Amino acid sequence: MTELSGKETAVAGASLIAVVGPTASGKTRFAVEIARIAGGEILSGDSRQVYRGMDIGTGKDLGDYGDIPYHLIDVVPAGDKYNLFQYLRDADSALADISKRGKLPVLCGGSGLYVESFIKGLRLPPVPENPPLRESLAGKSLDDLTTILAKMKSLHNTTDVDTCQRAIRAIEIEEYYISHPDEAREARNPKPRPATVIGVDISRELRRERITRRLDARLQEGMLDEVRNLLDSGIPPENLIYYGLEYKFLTEHLLGKMSYAEMRLRLEMAIHQFAKRQMTWFRGAEKRGMKINWLSGMLTPEDFARQAIELYHSQFPDR
Repeated sequence: MTELSGKETAVAGASLIAVVGPTASGKTRFAVEIARIAGGEILSGDSRQVYRGMDIGTGKDLGDYGDIPYHLIDVVPAGDKYNLFQYLRDADSALADISKRGKLPVLCGGSGLYVESFIKGLRLPPVPENPPLRESLAGKSLDDLTTILAKMKSLHNTTDVDTCQRAIRAIEIEEYYISHPDEAREARNPKPRPATVIGVDISRELRRERITRRLDARLQEGMLDEVRNLLDSGIPPENLIYYGLEYKFLTEHLLGKMSYAEMRLRLEMAIHQFAKRQMTWFRGAEKRGMKINWLSGMLTPEDFARQAIELYHSQFPDR
């Protein structure tokens, strides 16, 4: 690791730099370079890289890290259903660990819900399951559940209502908040973290080109075998399908539901749509008050990192 003197060494403190952007934008390379120059460590903000054994499909690219330490990658077994509450809890712990050692936390990820919630300082109480409520909601359509949830809170995004299971959980949480107003107040009035948020700006055309090229490379690297091995290990197909994208389409292909060619085509389309949704999320986050400093994804990693660190110092001159 390269240690710098003076102002750049001072970056290693309690606040953080976050690198965000759509899939295939080069976030990891840029974040790693920031950590290398500033003496930092990576804090992952990816909702699927937490799973062990899901390497190619989630694009962990661990070889890019070199000797840079990273956190919240490979922390739970594949087949589990990691959630926002767990992420915020674990990210808090990782941030404290990085900071107490005088290192710069560099948050890197494209999971907008995780990243925005963490930067905003959201804290969620450990809401227990409510079996009677779940039983009363069982069998209701997603539209019905969405209507129920919309009467309980404002729906700023579709994350809570993309499946019946998640919608029921969201209703369960809101019911808990009604009977625990102090915990609800803490959750709904977060204290933002001191963070410089850097967005990777690449053109739509380049993003699409990279997605296509990367998908073919990952298929050649053995992504299909990775999914087959996960299934052979005993993980139920529906658990892999739950993760979406690569794991959904490759699992369905292995189950004989679609040909390889159809799987390849539909997966590519789904990743393009996912990247578009990521950008929509980050543009929405800006409207919700999160300042994102967009830097060109065409910069070299070193130039990108230097500019990001300069922005950090301009925002936090005493750090």
